Amino acid sequence: MTNKDDLDDVLANLDVGQLNITHDDDEILDEAAGHIQENLEDELVQDALRKGYDLRQYSREIESELRRAETHSIQDYIAQSRYIASLHYQICSCDQILAGMEDMLSKFQTDLGSISSEIQSMQDQSHCMNIQLRNRKAVREVLFKYVGDISVTEHLIQHINETPASEREFTENLRELNDKLEFVKQQRNNGYASVNDVYDVIEKLKLKAISKTREFLLQKIYQFRKPMANYQMLQHQLQNYKYFNQFLMSHNRDVAEQIRSEYVDTMMKIYFSYFKDYCTKLFKLEYEEVVDKDDLMGADDTAKKGFFKSAPKSRATVFTLGSRDVVLTTEIEDPIIVVPHAQKAERRYSHESLFRSVHYALTENASREYVFLMEFFNLTPSNAQDFFDAVFGKTLALLLQNSELYIQGCYDSIGIFICVHINHYYQDVMVKKRGVPCLTGYSHDLQAILWPRLKYILEQNIDSVKRTDPRRMGHIDTRPHYITRRYAEFSAAFVKINQHHPDEQVDQCLLALQVEVENLVLKIAAEFPDRKEQLIFLINNYDMMLGVLAERTSEESKETESFKQLLRARTDEFIEEVLSPHFGGIIRFVKEVEPLMEQGSRESVVVDEKRIQQLVRSFAADWKKSIETLNRETMQSFTNFKNGTQILQAALTQMFQYYQKFQNILSQPPFKPLPIRGELVNVHHLMVEIKKQKAVF
Repeated sequence: MTNKDDLDDVLANLDVGQLNITHDDDEILDEAAGHIQENLEDELVQDALRKGYDLRQYSREIESELRRAETHSIQDYIAQSRYIASLHYQICSCDQILAGMEDMLSKFQTDLGSISSEIQSMQDQSHCMNIQLRNRKAVREVLFKYVGDISVTEHLIQHINETPASEREFTENLRELNDKLEFVKQQRNNGYASVNDVYDVIEKLKLKAISKTREFLLQKIYQFRKPMANYQMLQHQLQNYKYFNQFLMSHNRDVAEQIRSEYVDTMMKIYFSYFKDYCTKLFKLEYEEVVDKDDLMGADDTAKKGFFKSAPKSRATVFTLGSRDVVLTTEIEDPIIVVPHAQKAERRYSHESLFRSVHYALTENASREYVFLMEFFNLTPSNAQDFFDAVFGKTLALLLQNSELYIQGCYDSIGIFICVHINHYYQDVMVKKRGVPCLTGYSHDLQAILWPRLKYILEQNIDSVKRTDPRRMGHIDTRPHYITRRYAEFSAAFVKINQHHPDEQVDQCLLALQVEVENLVLKIAAEFPDRKEQLIFLINNYDMMLGVLAERTSEESKETESFKQLLRARTDEFIEEVLSPHFGGIIRFVKEVEPLMEQGSRESVVVDEKRIQQLVRSFAADWKKSIETLNRETMQSFTNFKNGTQILQAALTQMFQYYQKFQNILSQPPFKPLPIRGELVNVHHLMVEIKKQKAVF
C-alpha cells in the first residue's frame, strides 16, 4: 500500500459529521494542516512511511506497547512501594534537618555580623588611642626639649662661674649658655611667661661669661706685646678660642669691638716695629758701591777702568746680569736673610736680594695674618681686607716709602727690573696659589713706583747712546766696541729676566735701544777710511752681540734674529771685498759674461784673448799664495776664531764657485777654441787646498 492509498483510506473513514463547522473554516483548516505537517515530520511516521507499513496497524501496535509498558510500570511501582514510602520518609527527615541547620546558620550569620561590628569598633578605638599616644609623645618631646633648653643646671652655673676660661669645659659650657640665651630670647619674644623664671639667672651668667672671655682675650693679646714674644705661636694658641669672639659678637658688640681694636693696635705696632727694625738693619748689608747717574751705556769708558769707580769683587757690573737672576729662580723661595748671621759672616748683598728677603717676610706674615683674621674674627672677604689694611696699613706705607726713597737715587736698571719680577712672583703666589688677595693693592702701588724709574733709566741709556759722538772716542780699532758689549750684556739680561713675566713695555724700550745701538755702530764704522775695515768692525760687533744674546738667553729673541740678518749681510759683503784684490779679474769677468751666456746672447760676447790669458796665468801663478794671504788676513781680522774660520771657509767656497764658473764659461763657445784653456788649474787641486784651510773644532 502506498502512501497515497493510506491517505485515501484515512480520508474515506473520516466522519465528516463530527466536524465542528461553526468555527472559522480557515482557522480549522490551518490548524489541521499544521497537525498533519507535524505528524508527517515525526521520525516514526516517516520511518513507517518509508517501510510501507499500515499506519492504522502501526498505530495499534504502538498503543499496545504503551499499554504494556504502563502496566509493567504500575506493577513495578507497586512492587517498590515500600521503598518509595521509606524514601519519602527519609526525604522528609532531611528536610527537617536542613531546616534546623538553616536556622542555626542564620543565627551564626547574625552572630558574625555582630562580631564584625565589634572588631570595627575596636579598630576605631585603637586608631584614636594611637593618635592620642603620638600627640602625647610629641607634646612630651616638645616639653622635654623646652624644659631642657630653658632650665639652668647647677653644672652650667658652676663651670661658668668657677672654671678658668682656658679650660675646655668652660668653652663647652659657654656654647651651651649661648644656646640657652638664644632660646630664651626667642621664647621671650613669643611671650612665654615661663621664661621669666630663668631670665635673671641667664642674664647674670651671660654677664659673667662676657667678663671672663673679655679678660681672657685681652690677657692673650697683651702677651703679644712682651719683648721677644713669638706672636705666631700666640696666634696659633688664640685660634683655639675663636668661639669666645663669636660669643662676644652675639651678646656684646662693644666688648667685641674693644677686643678687635686692641688686637689691631697691638699687631699694627708689632708688624711696623718688626719691619722697620728689620729693614734698617738689613739694608746696611747692601753693597757700598752703587751705580750712579754717570754709569750709562753711552758713557766714555776711558775715564775709568770698570763700570764702577771701584768695582767690588762680589758685585756684578752695571750692564751684565751675571748670577744676579738666581734671586728669581733658586733663591726666590729661600728663607729671609738673618741679619746677625750675615753680619757675623761679613756678607754683602745686592739690593734685589734684600728686596726679595723683605717681601718674602711680608708675603709669609701677610698670608698668615689674613687667614688668622678671617678665621678668628669670622670675617667676610671684604671685611677681612679692611681689617687687614688696619693691621698692615702702616707697615705697607713704610715699605712703599723705603722703596720710593731708594728708587729716587737708583740707576741700577737691572736691579730694578729684577725687583719688578720679584713683586710679580710673590703677587702670583699670594693670589693664584694661596688665594689670599690682601697684598694686591700694595703690589700695584709698588709697581707704580718701580716702573716709572725703570723707564726713566732706560730712556737715559738710550739717550746716552744717541748722543755718543764717535769722533770724541779717541782711538778706535776693529775689535768689538765696549758700548756694543754693554748693549749685548744689557739686552741679554733684560730678555732673560723678561721670560719670567713678559711685558711689552720692556720690548718697546729694548727695540728703541737696539735701533740707537745699530745707528751708533754704523757711525763708528764710518770713522774707518777703508771699507774692508768698516766691514770687519761691523762683523766683529754683530757677532759679539749675537754670541752674547745666544749664550745668555734660552730661546730665540727678536734681537737675535735682527743681528743674524745684519751679520749675514755684512759677511757676504766682506767676502766680496776680501776676494776682490786677489781674484777680482776673474770675478768681474764672470759677472760680465755669465748673464749674457745664460740669456743666449753668445754673439754679443767679446772674446778678449789677451785678457783671458792674463787671468788664467795670473790665477795659476798666485792662487796658493792668495789663499794663504786670505787665511792670514781673515784670521787676524776677527776676534772670534770660530767666526773667522767660518768666514774664511765661506770666502774660499765663494772663490771656488767663481773659478768653477770661469772654467765653465771657457768650455763653451766662443771661448772653447782658445788654447789657453790648457793652462787652467784643475779644480780638484783647488778643493784639496781649500780643505787644508778648514779648522777642526
